[in-house]
Amino acid sequence: MMSTDQYNKFCTDFAASTHVVQWGGAHVWKVGGKVFAIAGWSKGELPFVTFKCSLIAYEVLRELPGLRPAPYLAARGGKWIQMHGEPGLSDADMEAHITDSYRMVVKKLTRKLRAELNLEA
Repeated sequence: MMSTDQYNKFCTDFAASTHVVQWGGAHVWKVGGKVFAIAGWSKGELPFVTFKCSLIAYEVLRELPGLRPAPYLAARGGKWIQMHGEPGLSDADMEAHITDSYRMVVKKLTRKLRAELNLEA
């Protein structure tokens, strides 16, 4: 499972991404002011990691051990998954899902904002 440092290092590489610590100490990554990944809220050594996903991924992932619909975000109709325990996802799979989340959020940004941020959708 990914540590907070590994998570932050990975998210740093996304173009036009910003990092803020908010919501009770969670490490929140955004693009264009919109959240694409969150890590925090764990009482253990490793953070819970939350990401946006497609409807198909959501239906599959929510049934896997160590994963669940993200509290609050999924309850509001969004397709967000939270890895909260073992076995969860491998680091490579987690990185792939965070990348997909980033791409989905970028696609939802306005053309004008994508142009200002020098992003392609």
